[in-house]
Amino acid sequence: MARHRKKKGRSISGWVVLDKPVGIGSTQCVSKVKWLYKAAKAGHAGTLDPLASGMLPIALGEATKTVPYVMDGAKTYRFAIRWGAETNTDDLEGEITDSSAERPQEVAIRALLLKFTGEIEQIPPAYSAVKIDGERAYKRARAGEDVIIEPRNVIVHSFDLVEIRDEETCIFEINCGKGTYVRALARDMGRDLGCFGHICELRRTAVEPFNEEDFVKLDELIEMEDDLDALDGEVLATGVALDELPEVVIDKQQVIRLRAGNPVLLRGRDAITFAEEARAISGAELIAIGNVDKGSFYPKRVFKVSLA
Repeated sequence: MARHRKKKGRSISGWVVLDKPVGIGSTQCVSKVKWLYKAAKAGHAGTLDPLASGMLPIALGEATKTVPYVMDGAKTYRFAIRWGAETNTDDLEGEITDSSAERPQEVAIRALLLKFTGEIEQIPPAYSAVKIDGERAYKRARAGEDVIIEPRNVIVHSFDLVEIRDEETCIFEINCGKGTYVRALARDMGRDLGCFGHICELRRTAVEPFNEEDFVKLDELIEMEDDLDALDGEVLATGVALDELPEVVIDKQQVIRLRAGNPVLLRGRDAITFAEEARAISGAELIAIGNVDKGSFYPKRVFKVSLA
């Protein structure tokens, strides 16, 4: 007689926009949130180092299918650069590799910001998750290997000097695209200014489409440990991650066809006829992601449950 394994976890779906505290890794946070929600599945949209705090969007259940859309969203960071030393990790946790008694002037710092705005070429830190021949760069670096990473183009939408805290430390805010390493910016700015530099504080304040109004603290979730209704009240709908995609509205009969993997003809005077990517909804529920061609919606990814 065949044995059937009992599925672990409940089928809750949606986004928890965690305000990650300093001193804990992203993977640990995901595991804790998954445990609190008794969720069958969980993942996150963009790693934060233990030194960093701020926005860590965590996907539960079917929302994990929308992680790539959040990963591609612009991100906002507020961070501090400490001048006078460069480290092998480009932050406080590393060993000092170069130092200088020089300190930059405000006019020189402001003049340099333009160089690091727009499409720029950047070499990720040696201690990063970039893969080299299938292995993470940080693993090679920890093993004492010389890590060589090819430069890549990234987008920096805006870069501002917020505050000069003292001679040693400046506060910046940046809005940037996928794959931008703030630690690499600190390293490269320090070199250009002739004084060296590294990150000493880092906080992510936004990941499109989420903002600080969506934050929930880990301690607050832990306080709700025995109250699933309260925990569920902190979950945002799966479809929030897809707000930038064109929306097509379908009826209940079309839902059945889509969930079977079949295309549906879009009805109505305002129905779109073409879209490389769109989302299909029925009422408030996300049904599928797909494309529209000649007035028909073709599903690529279907959702079993889209809302918490």
